[in-house]
Amino acid sequence: MKPLEIFDESDILAEEFQEIIDLPLFDNSSRIRISDVACSLSLEHWHSARALLRVSLLPSALVVHRAQFEALTRCIWLTYAASDEQISKLTADLSLESEQVAKNMPQIAQMMQALERSGPQPAYDALTRFKDNNWKALNSYAHAGIHPIRRHHDGYPIKLIHDVLRNTNGLAVMSCMQAVVLSA
Repeated sequence: MKPLEIFDESDILAEEFQEIIDLPLFDNSSRIRISDVACSLSLEHWHSARALLRVSLLPSALVVHRAQFEALTRCIWLTYAASDEQISKLTADLSLESEQVAKNMPQIAQMMQALERSGPQPAYDALTRFKDNNWKALNSYAHAGIHPIRRHHDGYPIKLIHDVLRNTNGLAVMSCMQAVVLSA
C-alpha cells in the first residue's frame, strides 16, 4: 500500500459510515438527544484527527484523538449510566451558572467505572482495551510530555501515523455502532 492510500481508504470508510448512520433517533428524550450529540462530537473529532494526520500534524491529531475517545466514552456513559440529574446538567442552556453546575461531571475513570456496572459489556471491554493501550501516550501528547517532544524532534515514522489513523478509525466504528443504537 502506498503511504497516502490509507487516507483515501479512511475517507471511503467515512462516506460509507455517513450513509449507515443517517437515521432518526430512537426517541426525543433528553438522554437519547444528548448521547447523540456526544456521538456526533466523537465523529467530528475523528474527521479532524484524520485531517491532521494527513498533513503530518501527529501531536495535534493525537490531542484530538484523545477528545474523540472521551466523547465516545461520554456518549456511551450518557446512554447507559448517567443519572437523570447528570443528563439535565448537560442539556441545560449554556450560561455561566449552568457551566458551573456542569463542572463536576464524571471524568473518564468514573464514567468507565459506571459503564463496568451498567453498560454493555462489549462496549466497556473495547473502551477499556483502548484506554489500557493508549491513555498514557495520549496524555503525554495532550500535556507536551516525552512522546510529542521526542517525536517532534526525531520525526514521525509513517507506521506511527498509519497506526494512529487505524485507531481513530476503530473508535469511529464504535461511534457508528453507538449511533445505530441511538436510532429508531
